[in-house]
Amino acid sequence: MTSNEQYEHAVDLLQQLGLKEYEAKCFVVLSRLPKGTAKQISEQSDVPRTRVYDATRVLEARGLVEVQHSSPQYFRAVSIDEAIATLRQQYESRFDELQDAVEGLEQSTTDDSDTVHEVWSLSGSDAIANRTQQLIGEADDEVVLILGTDAVLSEELYESLDDAADRDVSLIVGTLADSVREEIDRRLEAKVFLSELNWLGSPSDGYGGSARDEDTAIGRLLMVDRETIFVSSVDPISGKEQAVFGRGFSNGLVVIVRRLMATGLLASEDPGT
Repeated sequence: MTSNEQYEHAVDLLQQLGLKEYEAKCFVVLSRLPKGTAKQISEQSDVPRTRVYDATRVLEARGLVEVQHSSPQYFRAVSIDEAIATLRQQYESRFDELQDAVEGLEQSTTDDSDTVHEVWSLSGSDAIANRTQQLIGEADDEVVLILGTDAVLSEELYESLDDAADRDVSLIVGTLADSVREEIDRRLEAKVFLSELNWLGSPSDGYGGSARDEDTAIGRLLMVDRETIFVSSVDPISGKEQAVFGRGFSNGLVVIVRRLMATGLLASEDPGT
């Protein structure tokens, strides 16, 4: 990545964190200077000089820039570590406020009579990982998880499974690779098995799957308390992960996946029995 590309990337990230374009550009330029005047900042950031003063005023209010009141005025950015800590604190505070505000909203009354047939979809690896951990956290009796690829394994997932085990939730984990099975067996108090569902993965996974390279591969199959199923797939080209989940004992999706997940388990341990 070139210096200019790094500059544009940093500006884009700061905008995603709530800074306006001119504010982000001024901060990135100042982060590369010991200090600078409005003229210097303008020349290196392509921000109009009159707008530099507005931008640095906002940055100062947010604790990201210091001002030396001399003639001419000098500006300097706080250290990167301090800036990151300040931004993180500001946004964590906003997250807390958002949670309080949303939780304080009055919920409308809904009819739960059709809950047994509910099926929902979800997109994005972060959202899917969070939902996986949430569902595992809600488990009372049993979690059955089959990994189509070890890419979905994370420290957060291990922690969720460890917490479930601490609650005396039965853990059954299947994988397509023996090396991954050994790693999970070492780290978790769980029944770990080598699944026979090799078609879940693609050849590029190294799992010997029969799928074509362009086929979408299954990321994870999760069943919680024998009534909730969560299934994700990963596009081999874009890497985008999508998922669907169903809830309810009589839900057709639950019945089908429950039987598939038993493949590779002993009959006495079939999660469908």
